[in-house]
Amino acid sequence: MQVYSETTVQQHYPMAQAIEDIENVFRHLDDIQTAQRTVIPTGDGAKSMLYMPCVDTAQQLGTIKITSITPENPQHHLPTTQAQIVITQLQTGEHTAVIDGSYLTRLRTGALSGIATKYMSRADAHVLGMIGTGGMAYEQFLGNIAVRNIDTVVLYNRTTKKAEAFKARILKDYPDLTVKVEENVADLVKQADIINCQTPSTAPVFNADDIQPGTHINGIGSYQPAMKELDNRIFSQAESVVVDDLEGVKDESGELIDADANGTFTFDQISDELKTLSLNGQSYRKTDKGITVFKCVGAAYFDLAVAIGAYNQLK
Repeated sequence: MQVYSETTVQQHYPMAQAIEDIENVFRHLDDIQTAQRTVIPTGDGAKSMLYMPCVDTAQQLGTIKITSITPENPQHHLPTTQAQIVITQLQTGEHTAVIDGSYLTRLRTGALSGIATKYMSRADAHVLGMIGTGGMAYEQFLGNIAVRNIDTVVLYNRTTKKAEAFKARILKDYPDLTVKVEENVADLVKQADIINCQTPSTAPVFNADDIQPGTHINGIGSYQPAMKELDNRIFSQAESVVVDDLEGVKDESGELIDADANGTFTFDQISDELKTLSLNGQSYRKTDKGITVFKCVGAAYFDLAVAIGAYNQLK
């Protein structure tokens, strides 16, 4: 069995390839068989174990991702999210590779936001606002700049010091960008063309009343019913609400579950799934003034797409 480290995957499998591989998998979903993600809480808040199996009968490859989420890890100088993906040859049942899944998880989630931004944001969007600068944030940044001509990045984090460190990281890699840190999240929301949220918050991280016309929002941090980083009033304000996986958000998106329960926005009002936008290959935006929202909770076939894509590159 071949073992591929995170560093090796990073060197050989970039964001643009991940976006391409996920859009390609949308074209042959009939060949994909998957099961709903199993999430087992292991402590307070977001602490949990996640198991995500999937098979591609056309390529005769299967994957299972095993992920641990341990929010207190940073204080011990360990990553919050750790993952491994096992690749299996279906014809023989042989487990041929283990790929470090932490980077691939971040990469595929960033790629999903990138795909949503490509089809849902204004073509002239150039100011990216990022709420949360933790472990998932950098690949969210990469996903957005891969599809839009971003010239300004505005950051907010509850701990300003972390936002400043993230700013330094961006400027090291992209010195021509303008990068700002805001201490008031409302100031970020009012100036961003694209808002990307990547937090495990159990309460909304910004006020729906502050959203400006024409804004596109990616919400990727909440993946359990108790997590609610988006103000669910946003959904009824939006001209389009698109999700990565409809069945997944019904079980896991705290914001949409709450909105459906109180009748402010029902699951039946969701505009579409991301795969439809990709297959149509054209802008999903109705007007330049409309608010659009993409809600992502993750699904195993996204992990399969990038794991097999990386595996084919690496082997």
